Amino acid sequence: MFVQILDFIGTLAFAISGIRLASAKHFDLFGAYVVGLTTAIGGGTMRDLLLSQPPFWMTNAFYLICTAFGLVWVIAFRKFLVKQNNTWFLFDTIGLALFAVTGIEKTLAAGFPFWTAIIMGTLTGAGGGVFRDVFINEVPLIFRKEIYALACVVGGVAYFVCYKMGLGNVSSGLICGAFVVLARILAVHYKIHLPTLKSED
Repeated sequence: MFVQILDFIGTLAFAISGIRLASAKHFDLFGAYVVGLTTAIGGGTMRDLLLSQPPFWMTNAFYLICTAFGLVWVIAFRKFLVKQNNTWFLFDTIGLALFAVTGIEKTLAAGFPFWTAIIMGTLTGAGGGVFRDVFINEVPLIFRKEIYALACVVGGVAYFVCYKMGLGNVSSGLICGAFVVLARILAVHYKIHLPTLKSED
């Protein structure tokens, strides 16, 4: 139930972030919905396929409905959401954190080791954003200097430490999500980024 709640909230947050960017690019309603849906389910779909499980959204129509609700939300508050860049950052960061937690939880429940869970948590959190950026013709965030996927790794390590200390899944998940959010906010605020790879002149 804890994982499902996080999954639903993360879906809505990621759907809104994707639809918001599609709206800024002047996509039509269907195009914006597709971008929002892909942002919401892309990472989790890749995770489930790698775990040899049926993709989560194929057995529960809520994710499709949730994305539609996100579309209505963006239409209703378009003037505020599209003009304010910080709203995209907020929803994207929330989705990133929650999906990182659900990816870790689901991988551990499937019996895989912790290092696999951290990778799958990162894939779940950052994967949908890659599809979104490709669809709107932007360089994916994980390929830029900005800390994005690495924030999921930080959260995954925090989850591992909490788990080894004897904390339950709920507490470990909440701390993991908090670390993802904190890492992302601090990286953006203080302009912390990884060094770029440059070819020699």
